[in-house]
Amino acid sequence: MTDYFLGRNIVAGITEGEAVVSRTGFNAYASFYNSLADDVQTAVCADSGNQDTFGKILSGKILCIPNSIGSTSAGAVWQRIVNLGIAPKAVLFSQTIDSLAAGGLIVVDVWTDKKICVIDKLGSEFLKTVQEGDWIKIQIEGSIIIRNP
Repeated sequence: MTDYFLGRNIVAGITEGEAVVSRTGFNAYASFYNSLADDVQTAVCADSGNQDTFGKILSGKILCIPNSIGSTSAGAVWQRIVNLGIAPKAVLFSQTIDSLAAGGLIVVDVWTDKKICVIDKLGSEFLKTVQEGDWIKIQIEGSIIIRNP
């Protein structure tokens, strides 16, 4: 089965990968806290407050969330995990992205030669549809295609 959604590009790009899904707010600092050291090879979610993602590998995945929660340090966290090469490929928001997350993810795109694709406003139906492990293809205009395994 294939599902199609169109959202608003925050950081446009083309990528594809496996979905990691949280139906509750995502705290970047708490989630990546254990992955901020130089010798880490993979980001594993450390946020025990988010049972949807806790203990799951986030590196190279497509992170599907309703919104983000947390503090002003989130922008620096996103930049650090990108510089370490352990970031997700994309972050997809069902709701409108908040300014702290947007700022951090846009800085990554502007200040580094890497990017995390970011799309918001995908709608509540998006999070009802996408499942852990689904394959997601992101297209340049802000559309996504979900393929269920």
